[in-house]
Amino acid sequence: MRYDNFRKVLFAVYIMLAALTLPVLAAAQTQIQGVIDGRSGPSMTVKTQDSGDVTVLLSDDTQVIEPEGVFRKKHLALTALIPGLQVKIKGSYNPQNQLLADSVEFKGSSLQTAQDIQAGVDPTKQEVQEQDKEIQQQQAQLQAEQQATAAHAKEIAADQAAIAEANKRFGELGDYNILGEANVLFANGSTVVEDQYKQELQRLAQRAKTVTAYILLVEGYASKVGSAALNQKLSAERAENVTTYLEQQCGIPLTSMLAPGAMGTSKQVASDATAEGQAENRRVVVKILQNKGVAGT
Repeated sequence: MRYDNFRKVLFAVYIMLAALTLPVLAAAQTQIQGVIDGRSGPSMTVKTQDSGDVTVLLSDDTQVIEPEGVFRKKHLALTALIPGLQVKIKGSYNPQNQLLADSVEFKGSSLQTAQDIQAGVDPTKQEVQEQDKEIQQQQAQLQAEQQATAAHAKEIAADQAAIAEANKRFGELGDYNILGEANVLFANGSTVVEDQYKQELQRLAQRAKTVTAYILLVEGYASKVGSAALNQKLSAERAENVTTYLEQQCGIPLTSMLAPGAMGTSKQVASDATAEGQAENRRVVVKILQNKGVAGT
């Protein structure tokens, strides 16, 4: 009889402990939604409606996920987490009230949107030029052509505004100081990082490691020779190969890199009318960034 009573007491104590422990375990995991406002080293700031600005800590174990349908998910690198992305983050808070991210999920691809915008710029301009010629040749349809021109002008203005927004997000990050820069040039149609530029990337990486909470921004470009689709593909692969070299050979963790990928033929630095100009436009630009809030400027 005494043994039965002891078992009953022990079971009651177990139930009480479980009731006290379950709320703590439930509170350990949380989920937030918001927009990435900035990156600084392995941390990023997410602006939410409910909690304001939340500091999120990334690690090599953080999963970056893009849903593809109901049952499939695409796993991406940490470099995909760029300012401006709408994200859903799951994780737990540490004693410093920083959210340790287990997973970061976003719908669609802002990077792909920027690539699509850039790939469509040149064809749109060409259409407008062709229609201007038709106006001159077909005076009888002048009114109809003028309406079409006005419609295309609005499309161009919308495209240019979207490109400006993408460039602000990817290349003109006003909240950051640029503390160093390296340019890697590529042969025509090539995505291979040549040996002569590897030492320059090594030097830039060493300099970056002396900067508190640095971020490396990697931008890939192409000349206007060839189709828009091919140039988008080349600029993306060039940026990916430089990012891989910085990670594997220079010791730069992915948590400290932003890779917007293909910038296509935007931001041409030289004329494509000459072979020399085309060579300058086939490039990857790597910049050392430091958040102005960290730098105190």
